[in-house]
Amino acid sequence: MHTPSSTPQKAALVFGGSRGIGAAVALRLAREGHAVALTYVTRPDKAAEVVATIEAAGGNALAIQADSADANAIAAAVEQSVERFGLLHVTVVNAGVYRGSPLEQFPLEMLDQLLTVNVRGVFLSIQAAAARTRDGGRIITIGSNTAVRSGSVGGSAYAMTKAAVATLARELALDLAPRRITVNNIQPGPIETDITADILDMVAQRSPLQRVGRPEEVAALVAYLAGNEAGYMTGASLTLDGGWVI
Repeated sequence: MHTPSSTPQKAALVFGGSRGIGAAVALRLAREGHAVALTYVTRPDKAAEVVATIEAAGGNALAIQADSADANAIAAAVEQSVERFGLLHVTVVNAGVYRGSPLEQFPLEMLDQLLTVNVRGVFLSIQAAAARTRDGGRIITIGSNTAVRSGSVGGSAYAMTKAAVATLARELALDLAPRRITVNNIQPGPIETDITADILDMVAQRSPLQRVGRPEEVAALVAYLAGNEAGYMTGASLTLDGGWVI
């Protein structure tokens, strides 16, 4: 992971990088030679673990407290990352929340939280990052396969926000194409994280592949999209879900 001083490390920023998919993404980008800034909201201990792991392997990392519901915090996270590591090469927008309820009982505050973090927060993160990204850079959103089909009662509003993320990635790819900045969206299905630990067996039984995904599998796709070989792909949504939406 160590990069000679004569070849500056590429800078990456991972919104929501302290746990689960985000942590795996941060670790993988560091392995690929990036200096990585990552944001967290409520778990500084988990963020510190990711930073320590990267630094122990010879890399550079920075944890930044930033709630993606806060526009000022998003902008500040970008500026702190750039101040520490230079203009961005890669931004991964992984921060998001899940809330579910049947339509009849769906509270307004739950809907507002989903829209604020999963749609407004994603847009603002891309907007702030793009202004501080080198030409030829990469922006990658982590959406959900529910943008294609949820198949479960109570997930309608969440699915709506993830469909918005897919549309946003497709359309913003046009905005940033003149600068050769690609914008792509990954749509994971069920992934093994601390959030899904209690339902893994049930979910695996419903999967065509009879298993759930691993955060490292999502991170591998991020690494591809962040690399030179993916320079001709933009505006795409790539579903990684073991066949759930087939």
